[in-house]
Amino acid sequence: MRKGRPLTPLSLTVEDRAQLVGWSKRPKTAQALAMRSRIVLMAADGLSNTVIASQLRTMQHTVSKWRRRYLESGLDGLLDEPRPGTSHKLSDRDVERVLTLTLESTPADATHWSTRSLAKRVGLSRNSIHRIWQAFSLAPHRSETFKLSKDPLFIDKVRDIVGLYLAPPERALVLCVDEKSQIQALDRTAPLLPMRPGQIERRTHDYARHGTTSLFAALDIKTGELIGQTQRRHRSQEFRNFLDTIEKNVPADLDVHLILDNYGTHKTQPIRDWKAKRPRFHFHFTPTSASWLNLLERWFALLTEKQLRRGVHRSTKELENAIRNFIQHHNNDPKPFVWHKTADRILDSLARFCTRTLGTGH
Repeated sequence: MRKGRPLTPLSLTVEDRAQLVGWSKRPKTAQALAMRSRIVLMAADGLSNTVIASQLRTMQHTVSKWRRRYLESGLDGLLDEPRPGTSHKLSDRDVERVLTLTLESTPADATHWSTRSLAKRVGLSRNSIHRIWQAFSLAPHRSETFKLSKDPLFIDKVRDIVGLYLAPPERALVLCVDEKSQIQALDRTAPLLPMRPGQIERRTHDYARHGTTSLFAALDIKTGELIGQTQRRHRSQEFRNFLDTIEKNVPADLDVHLILDNYGTHKTQPIRDWKAKRPRFHFHFTPTSASWLNLLERWFALLTEKQLRRGVHRSTKELENAIRNFIQHHNNDPKPFVWHKTADRILDSLARFCTRTLGTGH
């Protein structure tokens, strides 16, 4: 059997090992630095690139890169290479001090560091702070929101719905069903200034409202085709009417699996009565606070981006016509959204996220 080129032995000084262990275990260490530190530590323990890549779930060429960079430049090699024209060389201590302050402290007069405030604190230039943040993918000025589902049946529901995506049942349709409610017909208070060379399109920040409508939709996960219906109200009665529309538009000889969220109108007595009379229809509910499991949300994002956000609609009728026109164009050349992640990968990812969240101590 052909063997690869033998690896250059990698040994660590006591100081370097202590530094790498600190970077890899500190809860708030930037993930890029923590990963590079673990690679070097495992390489020093004699593990091959293949084994390290498998255990850390990364690529072999990534392991090879950081092993080589440490052998060539020591701890300095774990930093991104400076851009052309950069003359100032930052020491390991400078980098660690910036990372520690960024991740484990806040300035006295603000909720997060800026390049200016941190540069003043540590005595480096703003450009140096920016380079370090960029090297370790840090952006203190940015913040995102998240919400974890508290559904006691979360795992079962994830496996059920992901199973429908990855291995849909034979002789059956799988439809993602949802509503986009309270879509506003908006008209700007002044005519927009169209785009021209050297100037982007301009529009007033305020607008006039001309009523609302709701879109009921069902997305075929196999073909990407969409069944849509606009209605002025959003009650159980309107949802039942839409279920009738779905029934009229799907083959009568197939089972139909509907993926739904937990909105109240989906579980009322009239809906349960409707389903009881149609045993070929099967309802699958996403976990609470987990609408991302419904592929229709991705289609709604396209509708918002391409039609609603910058659209001008002077009446509810205009808005509904625009939505129906968008659906028609979509169905002329439908393309399905392909689900890739298995249930195990999703659950493992959430477990790691929860572990990191608990590790922050907040």
